[in-house]
Amino acid sequence: MLRCVWITALMALSATSSEAQVPAASAAPAPPTAAPAKPVKPVQLADSTPRGKLKNPYSASDKTIVSSGAALFVSAACSGCHGGTGGGGICPPLTDGVWIYGGDDDTLFRLIAYGSQTLQSKGYTRKAEENVVAPMPAMGEVVATDDDLWRILTFIRAQYHGPPECRLGCPGSGNAAP
Repeated sequence: MLRCVWITALMALSATSSEAQVPAASAAPAPPTAAPAKPVKPVQLADSTPRGKLKNPYSASDKTIVSSGAALFVSAACSGCHGGTGGGGICPPLTDGVWIYGGDDDTLFRLIAYGSQTLQSKGYTRKAEENVVAPMPAMGEVVATDDDLWRILTFIRAQYHGPPECRLGCPGSGNAAP
């Protein structure tokens, strides 16, 4: 305990002495930064955001986000039903352009957060069929935060290999992004 106090005091003294070496006139004010949004449960975000307004802040080209999304995909047990890379298993593939309820960010976020039964109770309808279709369980309490869910969706987007025009839902099918 005494050692921790001594180390903390030494670190504070070191920081103070290094600050003292910088002339006050040369210190530029730090630019204002927006506070990061406090992470919330996915269901909380879906409940508090108007339909059609949820947008993924990440890009499928960001390898760091995709990698963390892959780990979350596995740890949330998504891979148990949808396969290790989202290519399908006992549930539909997530990579082929067939989006059962729609392929836009808002719909996919809500589908995962609420599950298919609650999503349907909120007015969403099936827009497509797959060979393998099962009810989607609500994962909004399994996935820890909205940020984790966006990372999972970014991983899914990065795995996509279907028709380019269907990346966010197929045009003309009622399954396109709004």
